[in-house]
Amino acid sequence: MSDVNCDVRDPVRPLRAEPHWRFEPCGDRCIVVVFASVFSAQANRRAVAFSASLHQQMANGLLAGITDVIPAMVSVGVHYSPEVYATLYPESLPYDSVVDALDHALAHLQNAPRTTPRRLDIPVCYAGDCAPDLSAIASACGLTPNEVIAAHSGQWVDVLMVGFAPGHPYIGMHEPTLQLARRAVPRTRVLQGSVGLANRQSVIYPTDLPGGWNIVGRTPLTMFSPANEPPCLLTGGDQVRFVPITAREFQLMSAEQP
Repeated sequence: MSDVNCDVRDPVRPLRAEPHWRFEPCGDRCIVVVFASVFSAQANRRAVAFSASLHQQMANGLLAGITDVIPAMVSVGVHYSPEVYATLYPESLPYDSVVDALDHALAHLQNAPRTTPRRLDIPVCYAGDCAPDLSAIASACGLTPNEVIAAHSGQWVDVLMVGFAPGHPYIGMHEPTLQLARRAVPRTRVLQGSVGLANRQSVIYPTDLPGGWNIVGRTPLTMFSPANEPPCLLTGGDQVRFVPITAREFQLMSAEQP
């Protein structure tokens, strides 16, 4: 989120006593907390933990004036009401008041124990029409199709963030053997449940969407439903393991989905 267009009239708040984050204004109602300039697992974990902490405080009736919290790969967007903060802290600019509150929350988070991630198995069919790019992926990675499947399903991987579309998770990082670029020509329609692979990451398409990821398989699970609570199956900080299933198992499990 650090590449969004920010209001250039407000200076970026420099690194404070704690060197692991910085604050960037984004208009007059949002502050982006940036944990790194490039991706790292550590920065991602910090962003996930900070977002979860803020959401919990909001659920407990704290953080008056914070209206939304949106985590990304290595940053968190915090939306706020300047009117509320101007009323609560008339002696300070709303931006400064929010930064002080976030700085305090971050310092407190540094001392909190790391929570155990929620783990879920994601069944994936790597056969036939479910995996239209499997052969091309294998060729690009210098592997056999079975080796691609084994590498893709052989470890627990982190849900880095959910974005692009509701319930659309970014998952990684996979083994270095699964490093490949996205497709040169994106598809105009990728089927719901398709598992895309690129840049040692996976995504799962929550509904039929255009997309340029290499489709390695397809899951029968529903990734997003407004009728569910929460509506998204996965959230940042979860860990998933892809489990190979047959085409027949895919059909049976798909029929069981609401």
